[in-house]
Amino acid sequence: MFKRNRVIGAAFAIIALAVTVTAQEAPRTSWGAPDLHGVWDFRTITPLQRPASAGDQAELTAEEAAAAEQATINRNAELAAREARRTESTSSVDVGEDGAPGFYNNFWLDSGTRSTGRTSLIVDPPDGRIPAYTPEAEQQIAEQRAYLAEHPADSYTDRNTSDRCIVGFNAGPPITPLGYNQNMQMFQTEDHVVLLTEMVHTARVVPLDGRDALTDDIRLWSGDSRGYWEGDTLVVETANFRDDRKWIPLGTAPPNTGSSGNMTLVERFTRVDGETLLYEFTVTDPDVWTTPWTAQLPMALNDLTLFEYACHEGNYSMDGILAGARADERAAAGR
Repeated sequence: MFKRNRVIGAAFAIIALAVTVTAQEAPRTSWGAPDLHGVWDFRTITPLQRPASAGDQAELTAEEAAAAEQATINRNAELAAREARRTESTSSVDVGEDGAPGFYNNFWLDSGTRSTGRTSLIVDPPDGRIPAYTPEAEQQIAEQRAYLAEHPADSYTDRNTSDRCIVGFNAGPPITPLGYNQNMQMFQTEDHVVLLTEMVHTARVVPLDGRDALTDDIRLWSGDSRGYWEGDTLVVETANFRDDRKWIPLGTAPPNTGSSGNMTLVERFTRVDGETLLYEFTVTDPDVWTTPWTAQLPMALNDLTLFEYACHEGNYSMDGILAGARADERAAAGR
């Protein structure tokens, strides 16, 4: 059995109780395992990391959650109704006027309107925030930031794996809500599961038959995964990530941060009821973060199929990024 860094993520009491009470209501396969088939929607307005303004508050009151959801609905309506504005070149493609996105208008983003009822998806550490970086990671981040300030696009290899359409920025692993195409489809047999994310249509085939993990010299963009059942919870353990993958908790982590090739990941999937799949992941990367950290996210059953995802429509944007950098260099040289 695959037993690499079997870290059991911290579960807060309310979710743990819900799983205990309702697990018997979840459907099962013909061979008796919990049925995890389906398309699972992981949109939420709950941030990965707790805002500093929330302090020690881990959970929202019902009134606070409802107010946050209504504010999101109102903001979407406001952005949809305002007059069209021409796009202008700014110092950042990510930020537009009045808090609107800079890269697309708000119509193209789909973060949903649903709150989990918590102030963060992170449940451990208890402060709901990503742990501190190691001194070595801080130095590496600073060096990388300085390099990219002078060499933002000498080559496609200077761009991150999302820019290069290798992995989706919300697809993981681990899976974290962000932007759009926020669905994961699970296929299941007695000895395998397949996790297919809508973003960049990455499919992870996870054996459940106890086979050995890959040797350390074989490294993959999405790592090497092995799974097993722990009661009614599917546990998936993943290691052997490529060092140049550098998974980034986008929307939360500062620029130029990312995991190392030594990151290990434990994901837990529990069918709470007919409509809900509780997803939990624990990240352990002693090269980057001083302690492991855990997040929980309820996914909702979606009755729609996945959309095809074409990334940059053939990755044409990479041509644009590199051509723009060469144009900047010519302009700086007076040519």
